[in-house]
Amino acid sequence: MDDRVLKLFSHLSSSADIVRGHDDIHIFSHHDADGISAAIILAKTLTRIGKGFKITLLSTLNDDTVREIVNCGSKCIIIADMGASYIGTLDGINADIIVLDHHKGDAVPKKVHYTNPHSFGMDGQDGGCGASVAMLFSIAVNNDNWDLVQIAFAGIVGDKQHLKGLTEINEYLFAEGRRRGYITCADGSLIPNGELMSALYRSTEPYIRGVSGSVDGVAALLKDASVDAAKTSSDLNDAERRKLSSLIAAKLLDQNVSKDVIEELCIPRYVLKNWSVDAGTFASLLNSCGKSGMGGIAVGLGLGDRRCLADALSKDAETQEMIVSALRELDGRVEQMENIQCFSNDAPGFTGTLCEVLMRFFGSGSKPTVGYSRTDNITKASARCTHAILKKGVDLSAAMRKAGEQAGGSGGGHKIASGAWFPPGNEKIFLEALDKIIGEQVSAK
Repeated sequence: MDDRVLKLFSHLSSSADIVRGHDDIHIFSHHDADGISAAIILAKTLTRIGKGFKITLLSTLNDDTVREIVNCGSKCIIIADMGASYIGTLDGINADIIVLDHHKGDAVPKKVHYTNPHSFGMDGQDGGCGASVAMLFSIAVNNDNWDLVQIAFAGIVGDKQHLKGLTEINEYLFAEGRRRGYITCADGSLIPNGELMSALYRSTEPYIRGVSGSVDGVAALLKDASVDAAKTSSDLNDAERRKLSSLIAAKLLDQNVSKDVIEELCIPRYVLKNWSVDAGTFASLLNSCGKSGMGGIAVGLGLGDRRCLADALSKDAETQEMIVSALRELDGRVEQMENIQCFSNDAPGFTGTLCEVLMRFFGSGSKPTVGYSRTDNITKASARCTHAILKKGVDLSAAMRKAGEQAGGSGGGHKIASGAWFPPGNEKIFLEALDKIIGEQVSAK
């Protein structure tokens, strides 16, 4: 075990002791795949030691949701996949507070039991997510909880921390999970899993121009590959798989998708022993439900209630079709500013996903991508960039925070993926500020 991982793990022993001293614990976590995976791991961990729990999933952590935490009335609270930006406020709550986060924050806690990879010299952007830290906490409670590493990988893959190879905490979790037989690797593929007609129609990883969202486009692609449209991805023989993969790769190159992105699509998939699916599929189910207001279904599925599976599959299919539809509308309609590319979005909750897919498959790969969604009360923005853009000096966490503040709100997250929020009507102020800040970051490199 990496010495830094060992130190973080040892630090969690005091948090484990705190939980043992309470009968009921309130878990607050983010509503994406990582946050829900963390919440499921924590819930299962508490159940196994006879503790009661309540789970609340939040779309963001801001002054309003922090007040909800303050007023929840619990004497023991665990906050997962968030909390780093509100350590000072959380210190003032008259309760035992445990924060398991991986987002960067500068505050030093006085009372809160705070664990974050960044505090131990590791990278919370790529080397450990909320579910990763929750998994180590679970092991600190009871070393027999290693089966939960399967759920942790839904969070790791959901947060895209596997794309450049597993490192730090994630590398350790994989090594142990594989050694214990809970996780295996399967070959990656450009061909999405499932029934080919529906899987290619809903495909966003990759998004194939003229195929994704088009029944006729899917049918034509399968005909060109001499593949029966009734087949599933697992039905393909080697020759059919090679031909279909080659045709998809050619289409992606025609739409100027980089070779790096194509190679990322072919990295190994992590198969979860007890779930009979790969981590990406599990993450998609959790993410679709959580961001659609069906967090209870996502948590129920993760806790082993198979009655939730049909609802989760249905919502995931609906969500993927909505995302594909939104991408088709955005294709060719993204606004190009000097240092960023941006778009407005009517599907709140999935703006970050649209940013990622757009940037990788048909937008400019040289600029950060920013999307925003406006309601009557608030405008929320998400931004994404690539590792290549980071090397130019871009820090989206700092940029989104500063631009959000200039627009009357705030923001933060990771250098590569971040969010902001501000009063509706201030979108132009925000975008112009962000464009200027990104330009200054690149110039200062």
